[in-house]
Amino acid sequence: MSSIFEGFLSSSEILEAFSERNFLDAMLRFEASLARAQASAGLIPEAAAQSIVGTCKVELFDVAKIVRESGRAGSIAIPLVKALKETVGLFNKEAAGYVHFGSTSQDVIDTALALVTRNAMNLIEADIRKAVAALLVLARRHAADPVLARTLMQPASVTSFGFKCAGWAAPLARSLQRLQVAGDNALSVQLGGAVGTLAQMKGKGPQITALMAADLKLKAAAFPWHTQRDEWVALGCELGLLVGSLGKIAKDISLMGQYEVGELAEPTEPGRGGSSAMPHKRNPVACMVALAASARAPQRVAALLATMPQEHERALGNWQAELAEWPGLLMSAHGSVRAMAHALPGLQVDTQRMRANLDALRAELPAEAADEWFTPELAKQAAGLAYAQADALEAQLAPVKTSDQRTKVKA
Repeated sequence: MSSIFEGFLSSSEILEAFSERNFLDAMLRFEASLARAQASAGLIPEAAAQSIVGTCKVELFDVAKIVRESGRAGSIAIPLVKALKETVGLFNKEAAGYVHFGSTSQDVIDTALALVTRNAMNLIEADIRKAVAALLVLARRHAADPVLARTLMQPASVTSFGFKCAGWAAPLARSLQRLQVAGDNALSVQLGGAVGTLAQMKGKGPQITALMAADLKLKAAAFPWHTQRDEWVALGCELGLLVGSLGKIAKDISLMGQYEVGELAEPTEPGRGGSSAMPHKRNPVACMVALAASARAPQRVAALLATMPQEHERALGNWQAELAEWPGLLMSAHGSVRAMAHALPGLQVDTQRMRANLDALRAELPAEAADEWFTPELAKQAAGLAYAQADALEAQLAPVKTSDQRTKVKA
């Protein structure tokens, strides 16, 4: 799921979340939860459920072997369930027949993906909050600091750097709220059985789904979503929007950080942003990560949308293609927001250079144009807008619960 080039464009936490071992552990959590719920509903014997639950420990399995066998089987679930049945059978032969009972491969994989995605979303949301908080501090601190506004890559008029920071924060705050709504809708237990009807559950499917949802702290979907991927893909689209908004911030900072402009710089520390050939360089590595993500995410989102026309009750190829794209999108999203969340609190702002760039342009303009577009009143107006927007964004985010808080409420 990753390459040598993924590490510095993502984060260790997301790479670990989508590691082979962690994903198989999530699949085993599904199987244990399924057995517990079916025993509670009286569908399978309690003793069988206890044997299954006790065996659903990833350390008991050869993860690498299961992954190798998945290529021939066409699904990671098939060799895992086979290994689970064999291992359960070593301790309780009768219980082996109840492993994965009434379920199907897509049930365990989709639910496992929801579990690891929830962990990823918690990380992403936490870093969005850090980035927004840093931007609101900058917005208030520099509300009264004038800076040159640029339109179509050319000098335009005067604005406030604080107003610019508040403008960067606004789409991140909106993304946070939309991601939480999309996550609440998408992060669901998948349980439909072979064709979505839970035919082997003897009418207890809804009860078992509800029990599993409470156990795994996921949404209990009203119906299986094997080939109805709208809510899941909607979450992917929101992640794409987040990455685009972060890329916009990175683009502006990198442009303002060019030597010839010299208004901003990323924080410095040993080993950060160095050059292998030129020791005088200070490369904006956080901007680089965010811009790389913004170049990659659109293709991931487009691929998710392209996989939505899935055949009948279970897809041949499109669902599998969607699975392959999903981790990369989460890796880009968290890599981007983590990079900016770390860089923004220490962003170096050269207000004297901002003023010098303004003064240099004013000196070249006719007096009439300079008085019209660079009057101090325009800067004061932008400052007032910066304070107002910062206050509005802070109020907007105050009542929003974190993913962890929402999980506790569901539990």
